[in-house]
Amino acid sequence: MFATTDTHTKRRALRDGLASGRLLRFPGAFSPLVAKEVERIGFEGVYISGAALSADLGLPDIGLTTLSEVAGRGHQIARVTALPSVIDADTGFGVPLNAARTVQALEQAGLAGCHIEDQVNPKRCGHLENKTVVPPQEMAQRLKAAADARTDANFVIIARTDARAIEGLDQAIDRAKAYVDAGADVIFPEALENEQEFDAVRKAVDVPLLANLTEFGKSPLLDTDALESLGYNMVIYPVTTLRLAMKAAGDGLRRIHAAGTQSDLIPAMQTRQELYELLGYQDYASFDASVAGYGAAGGDD
Repeated sequence: MFATTDTHTKRRALRDGLASGRLLRFPGAFSPLVAKEVERIGFEGVYISGAALSADLGLPDIGLTTLSEVAGRGHQIARVTALPSVIDADTGFGVPLNAARTVQALEQAGLAGCHIEDQVNPKRCGHLENKTVVPPQEMAQRLKAAADARTDANFVIIARTDARAIEGLDQAIDRAKAYVDAGADVIFPEALENEQEFDAVRKAVDVPLLANLTEFGKSPLLDTDALESLGYNMVIYPVTTLRLAMKAAGDGLRRIHAAGTQSDLIPAMQTRQELYELLGYQDYASFDASVAGYGAAGGDD
């Protein structure tokens, strides 16, 4: 029913998971309801993608979203799940002082961690061309400001580097090492192109590593066994649920438009009962009855 796991416990779970030697799987959730399904199926955490958040607002992923929008959606998602939630904080929304404010806003929103990237602001999707990165010293300042601004030491700071596609793998590794020195807890090497590159980063960097397995991107879609054997600690599937949902919605709407009815689509739908089970509908009704003597009526519009 109502979330009962406190934020500190979620952050501690993420820290412990990163140190466990297991691969933590964080599917993307573009809404609180999707986050509840991620938890019910048994994943270790929830990821809140900047690309999915932008797309859900009808915007491209080019730095148009604001800190308040990101923190607000992050809060909506984190509050409904007992799992740790990690969010995409783009470039920190400005200069190092902005990165510091960003971390505190995300802490207050109940997130367990965030990643900040080394692109020039405004950024671009990590798997597109024509990206630009800031000098490593500037990114180090962002990370130091973010780490120093934490009020909870268990809030995880993840440093994403987009340098592989621009400067090459060796420079990306050099940046990763500098970012660890600046205070990053986890390194996120974006857009690695093959298994050998994943392995090279692991051999060079001595902190937890995050792999981004987004579809239609530059990185191979390695399975969990491969990532574990490579020594990666965390994997995100950032836009997968949004892509699945939008494909299903589009296909269904086209069939309704053509046929004039949704009756043939019923077998492909989540039932009302399945939705209520995911929402914990009966738990709310029982709680309401226990404290106020009311029961919740069923139905939808």
